[in-house]
Amino acid sequence: MEYRSLGRSGLKVPVLSFGAGTFGGSGPLFGAWGNTGVDEARRLVDICLGAGVNLFDTADVYSNGASEEVLGAAIKGRRGQVLISTKTGLPMGDGPNDAGTSRRRLVASVDAALSRLDTDYIDLLQLHAFDAGTPVEEVMSLLDDLVRAGKLRYIGVSNFAGWQIMKSLAAADRHGWSRYVANQVYYSLVGRDYEWDLMPLGVDQGLGALVWSPLGWGRLTGKIRRGAPMPAGSRLHETASFGPPVEDEHLYRVVDALDEVAEETGRTIPQVALNWLLRRPTVSSVILGARNEEQLRQNLGAVGWSLTVEQVARLDAASAVTAPYPHFPYRRQEGFARLNPPVEAAYLGDRAAAGEMRP
Repeated sequence: MEYRSLGRSGLKVPVLSFGAGTFGGSGPLFGAWGNTGVDEARRLVDICLGAGVNLFDTADVYSNGASEEVLGAAIKGRRGQVLISTKTGLPMGDGPNDAGTSRRRLVASVDAALSRLDTDYIDLLQLHAFDAGTPVEEVMSLLDDLVRAGKLRYIGVSNFAGWQIMKSLAAADRHGWSRYVANQVYYSLVGRDYEWDLMPLGVDQGLGALVWSPLGWGRLTGKIRRGAPMPAGSRLHETASFGPPVEDEHLYRVVDALDEVAEETGRTIPQVALNWLLRRPTVSSVILGARNEEQLRQNLGAVGWSLTVEQVARLDAASAVTAPYPHFPYRRQEGFARLNPPVEAAYLGDRAAAGEMRP
């Protein structure tokens, strides 16, 4: 297993991590993902640790805390071997202080997560959504307090816009508080919006991407094909409306390209799709979801080999979409491009200067 720095921090994380959204699954969304109990979760953790995957991601909102509880039970007795990432900020009740990232809510949320996880510290806490009703100074000062108290090791965000991240980082820099080092984002071959603003921001500000739903909300499994109905057992029947939309023709074009590359490499479509992500700038770790041992072992096969430059270019072309304004001219017009080189060039330049350049 390869390990990378999480953004501009000293924490090393595996390039593949495990998403515990299936643990204790209940409700219309998480129940459709899976309903893994403690015994099976312990077995999945065993497999992950055997493969070098020691980062496990969850959230308080996943099945109303059940995911954290099952994960805590599954890692009991081996806390020192694992890294725990969890998230908070989304509503956990109907009360006026049951959502958001106020000082009151964050203190209570972190303490509740520590209790459910049966641990006294969290390796990475990410805010699950931006809270426009709470000043960023209140949020960042409290997070810094929790880091200094030893309850949190590192902090990050998820589902934030670029300006929201920058406003928060500016406050942290102004006061000398702990900075965000991670950005948990949706990114896949059928969802490349991360590249327009958040990836350049990650390069500039040192945020490592933790990629969620790397198979396009279950669309890049190889089971959805042009001219064929969606498989009866696909979870998309229940969950499609919860995730980012994808136009059918765009999906089929990407799957066609994945088919070709999978045949050439002798790998599965999901393995190819995951390997493509591992080559992208700022990506620190790709979060795998698995409802059972078979799915997990197959996804773990995404590492230990590399796509060729030509294969990457083919997948890039098949998945490309027209950049929205103001990004369009920077990609298409020479004058703009000279002032703003591709983020890949800037990223690789930084890595090379640090002696850490990777493919």
